[in-house]
Amino acid sequence: MITKRLKTIADLIPKDSSVIDIGTDHAYLPIYLYQNNISKDITATDVSQNVLKSSLNNLTKYNLNNKISLVLADGFKNIGKIYDVAVIAGMGTSTIKKILDTKKLPEILIIQSNNDHYELRKYMQDLGYKITKEVVIKDGKHYYVIIKYERGSDNLSESELLFGKSQNKEYFKYLIEQFNYIHSKSQDKQYLNYINILQSIIEKIPENY
Repeated sequence: MITKRLKTIADLIPKDSSVIDIGTDHAYLPIYLYQNNISKDITATDVSQNVLKSSLNNLTKYNLNNKISLVLADGFKNIGKIYDVAVIAGMGTSTIKKILDTKKLPEILIIQSNNDHYELRKYMQDLGYKITKEVVIKDGKHYYVIIKYERGSDNLSESELLFGKSQNKEYFKYLIEQFNYIHSKSQDKQYLNYINILQSIIEKIPENY
């Protein structure tokens, strides 16, 4: 039932944390967290009533409808409690930034944005969060950048803001291919700069990665 993407997110959540899954993916992640004894204090939210109906059906299927809370909410709105961990996954960075504009932020945020990772990393650094783990995985045909943030100060370099702190060579090689293609079409020299940065990153990654 659980995808590689959601399993990777689950693996970043400290055991016995209270968790809020904002924009829940049909409650698949909360169900996995509960069934695998990662957390018993879980709330799943979404702005869509239809998604929550689907989530409730899934919770009922696994007899968890009285164990996991479902809340119709836009981000942290309608949420009174401050959790240990918030998961915000499967959205764009602009939407994620709007969700994070609240005083209810937890100590740990696990974020998987679908775009604008440079803007996300810069925003989170300015917000007072540091990257404690960044993982890039390929699930199906797509690469997903999953970042665990904790409160603290970060001083990311320009290359880290651009391409993060994972050590996934295959992902970086994929980006080089993409940038080569874009440069061939646009002749924009900025993409050659990106390629040089990525090649430098790859050279520094140990052979066993």
